[in-house]
Amino acid sequence: MTTVSIAEVKNMFSTLINRVAFGRERIVLTSRGKPKAALVSIEDLRRLESQEAIIVGDSQEQRKAALALAQAVREMSLRRRGGVPFSDVAEELNQLREERDLELSSVC
Repeated sequence: MTTVSIAEVKNMFSTLINRVAFGRERIVLTSRGKPKAALVSIEDLRRLESQEAIIVGDSQEQRKAALALAQAVREMSLRRRGGVPFSDVAEELNQLREERDLELSSVC
């Protein structure tokens, strides 16, 4: 993969575009020696976008499956506990934090 500074890109823009479009080259654009962006062909961009869509779709399905599993576990736990829900962990954590903050403020 070719690396070109942004300063060079300004002088060679049309040449670089042709290298990417017709030569199937990928060019990394740098600024102060650090990669900032890339020039890729339309085909590469479409491939990346299609892969991204697949990944996003998969992760949405995974989240839905995880939510359904969590709901099933919660319902099973409620049945086992005779309908008594678990205590709110977030509320208990907040109470513990408040107690700790009071202790810390009295030390200072």
